[in-house]
Amino acid sequence: MKLAIFDDNRLGAVTGDHLVDITDALPWAHEPDPLLAGWWRALCRDYASLAPDLAAAAGKGPELPLDSVTLAAPVLGPTKIIASASNYRGHVEEMHAVQQRTLGGVESWMMNFDVFLKAPSSITGPAGTVVLPRAVLGEGSEIHHESELVVVIGTGGKDIAEQDALNHVLGYTIGLDITVRSAADRSRRKSYDTFSPLGPWLTTRDEAGDPADFDILLTCNGEQRQSVNTSALITSVPRIVSYASRMMTLNPGDVIFTGAPPGVGPIVPGDVLNASISRLGAMTLAVRAETGTAPQ
Repeated sequence: MKLAIFDDNRLGAVTGDHLVDITDALPWAHEPDPLLAGWWRALCRDYASLAPDLAAAAGKGPELPLDSVTLAAPVLGPTKIIASASNYRGHVEEMHAVQQRTLGGVESWMMNFDVFLKAPSSITGPAGTVVLPRAVLGEGSEIHHESELVVVIGTGGKDIAEQDALNHVLGYTIGLDITVRSAADRSRRKSYDTFSPLGPWLTTRDEAGDPADFDILLTCNGEQRQSVNTSALITSVPRIVSYASRMMTLNPGDVIFTGAPPGVGPIVPGDVLNASISRLGAMTLAVRAETGTAPQ
């Protein structure tokens, strides 16, 4: 299924250019405060048992045109965003020049695969806008796009075996890991509000297929910047999930960015980014400057 969160945190099933509201098929749909973030995490955890009822509801309609609703990020209240660093060889190679230009030298430790955390408050949806902080613009630091395959955790767990890791994945979506290029800590540079656009919906693992065979494409103002197949990942999706779970318990609904492909580059106010991944959809986001005056 393709699961979308839309309007006032309703749950929809997407088919083609239409969506069916399936919120009422959730077992807790008529309980008090049913649309708090907890319902989404419960759905991630219990999707296997809920799927038949959700599919039945999706087949009954009525269908709503996608352009008649507002799509939100296809996650709600994740306990954490985990991001993968240095996971495509082409990106590792290009970062030598990027760091020479923006830092005056190469930080060799940053060229090795690892994971780090981003603030969940940085999430925005496919109808959102990437807002460049006035303080960063004021200091002249470059801000880059990084278009990535994103994993959403289903059942969660600790010390997950690599061979069992995909059984803990609910599905996949498209993400942009917006990044300030500076000497600051990774988590700080990547956690500004709107720096984690996600969308346009979540495609469940059974429909999405092999995570090692997605085509990622990003254009900026119509110019191709990033184009790669996820077969080029240095550390595979199952290995990322297993590796991360050895350090921290993965909870239902947690989000994992799998790494930036080569082709990252600066964005400025007025740019328009289009990110697509085969079998997962596409989203277009505008870029603007934060209003106001940079703090002194």
